[in-house]
Formats: sequence, structure tokens, C-alpha cells
Amino acid sequence: MSDVNARIGDIVNSNDIVLFMKGTPLFPQCGFSSRAIAILEHLGVPYESVDVLQDMEIRQGIKAFSEWPTIPQLYVKGEFVGGSDIMMEMYEAGELHQLLADSGIAAQG
Repeated sequence: MSDVNARIGDIVNSNDIVLFMKGTPLFPQCGFSSRAIAILEHLGVPYESVDVLQDMEIRQGIKAFSEWPTIPQLYVKGEFVGGSDIMMEMYEAGELHQLLADSGIAAQG
């Protein structure tokens, strides 16, 4: 498991925003991943996505890495934020936008 933890750690630490999801931003494979992408797209921030359906080691490893049982999972500046429900709550309360601003991540465009 340490090899997959190192791979996940590299992904998380080399991108300001990473979403581990089922599918891709253009073709999400579950409603929760679709909602998470919609939130990030609405915020207009650059992000990296990882399709856990393409790599079973990462699919299982991310759950242990974050100690969170479900996917999608959002990371900002190397820190685990939560899944789509937490993202939605934070977005609706303005907290997700504030977290990104506090992290120095600005909307593009």
C-alpha cells in the first residue's frame, strides 16, 4: 500500500486542486462526481482530476489515504476537503470560495 500512497501523495501535492472521481470531467460516471465537477466549473478554478475507475490501486488506496470511504474526494493545496456533499455545503455557504481564495487560488477567465 505504501507505493500507492506515494503515488497519491505525489498527485495531491503537485496540484493546487485535485478531484479523485469516477469518470472524467466531460463524462462523469456517477451523480456525485458530476455534482463535484459542476461546483468546480462554476467556481471557475483550474483543477486536476483523477479517474479512479482507470486504476483500481488508486480507487482503493485513496479511501485509506484520506480515511474517507467514498468517492469523489477533493483536495486543495494538499489538504483533504471532503466529498460532494461537503463540497455542496461549503459552496452554498460561501466557504469553498473562501477556502480557495485563502489558498491563493483564483478563478480563471
